[in-house]
Amino acid sequence: MTNQSKRSLGPSGFEVFPLGLGCMGMSDLYGHSDEVESIATIHAALDAGVTLLDTGDFYGMGHNEMLIRDALRGRNREQVAISVKFGVLRAPNGGVVGLDARPAAVKNFLAYTLKRLGTEYIDIYRPARVDPTVPIEDTVGAMAEMVKAGYVRHIGLSEAGAETLRRAHAVHPITDLQIEYSLISRGIESEILPTCRTLGIGVTAYGVLSRGLLSGHWTKDRVLGAHDFRSTSPRFMGENLDHNLALVEAIRALAEQKGASVAQIAIAWVLSRGRDVVPLVGARQRSRLVEALGALQVELTADDLAHLEQAVPLGAAAGERYNMHGMAALDSERK
Repeated sequence: MTNQSKRSLGPSGFEVFPLGLGCMGMSDLYGHSDEVESIATIHAALDAGVTLLDTGDFYGMGHNEMLIRDALRGRNREQVAISVKFGVLRAPNGGVVGLDARPAAVKNFLAYTLKRLGTEYIDIYRPARVDPTVPIEDTVGAMAEMVKAGYVRHIGLSEAGAETLRRAHAVHPITDLQIEYSLISRGIESEILPTCRTLGIGVTAYGVLSRGLLSGHWTKDRVLGAHDFRSTSPRFMGENLDHNLALVEAIRALAEQKGASVAQIAIAWVLSRGRDVVPLVGARQRSRLVEALGALQVELTADDLAHLEQAVPLGAAAGERYNMHGMAALDSERK
């Protein structure tokens, strides 16, 4: 089977194109974006065969869902799988002020999401983070009610640890875990990924280019705006950035040998992790989408993978993947 064959998520065998499109940056957290170009990029992705669009109801405080609604106008809804995250609470200034995954909140968030997207159902619905004040059984139980009612087709989780996965899956089958996974973010390999495979849960991997750091296009002198998430990300700061860009150059050496870009090698590496892993690429422009899709043509040999393992060994990155507050919210990082 090639990289271009559809991949299966979860116990029910939900099939999707091997790359998904993460739409967050089209509305939020990465600075200015162009709405016309964003819609054109979504159209280009769908025309290329991409079936999975990932969003969150808090991306641009609803803007991202409405953007996707506009992009899908006139398209066959049944040919598109929409994954939505909920539960992150935002203030008027855009700041994150908490989580809410209570059963009543699940249903409330879903009602607004269905309205903004202009759809009758969500393909995969998931809390963006595990709410430590609400038993995961209660949150998943409410989502299961929404599956039974026909408003949701599949249940997912995001950044959940192994024990939370087991507890959630005992209430209702979990289709996929959305979690950061890249050449420099491999924490899931020790316990979380094996647990997913034991339970038959797929993985939709975000951050496969580590928010642009592994794109091959990042430069040390790039100036970040005040509203760019990366301005507070430890991996983009000072000596950490110098160290991490050196890792990128090690990847570039293999990329040049393969006639590929750094980004394509990084995405191809995630594709190589297993047919139950679907990378989400956060392209905001058609040119970046075309580059990402080119990763499907890159076949990494055993020698190539060994080279990458040596060049970018486990734990090679400098700095955590989120700042202190972001890390504290990750159930997947709790020991």
